Amino acid sequence: MSDALALLKALGHPMEPVILAIRELILGVDPAVTESVKWNAPSYATSEHFATFNLRAKGGVQLVLHLGAAVRAGTGLRDAVPDPLGLLEWKSADRALITFASGADVQCHAAAFRDIVATWITFVQAPATAPAKRPGRKSSGAKTP
Repeated sequence: MSDALALLKALGHPMEPVILAIRELILGVDPAVTESVKWNAPSYATSEHFATFNLRAKGGVQLVLHLGAAVRAGTGLRDAVPDPLGLLEWKSADRALITFASGADVQCHAAAFRDIVATWITFVQAPATAPAKRPGRKSSGAKTP
């Protein structure tokens, strides 16, 4: 049993069946997907983390889709991810939320969700360009050879 699955079992989350259904979809998208615990919640990665559950969300189960810890603006992700059903709530150019209200909601949107995750993974595995500077940070002044 993975640490993430053990965490879920220990939490006794009221939406556990929905979380497990989403988990199975994510793990089934690509054999390179691994599961671990990040921010005290199940998280999924290939070359780096790309999806983490928000277990405190109200009104359903929420999954945060991201491109790792560093901001990666200008990737073209938003234009490339297929979302004909409008499942994604974009928070930035490299971060979006998806919320499922029930197991039936997961079943109904499973194919679209798999397509979203598969495309997202291609951006996670793409070489990152220089991370965008976060407001308020200054350059270290170090020069690269």
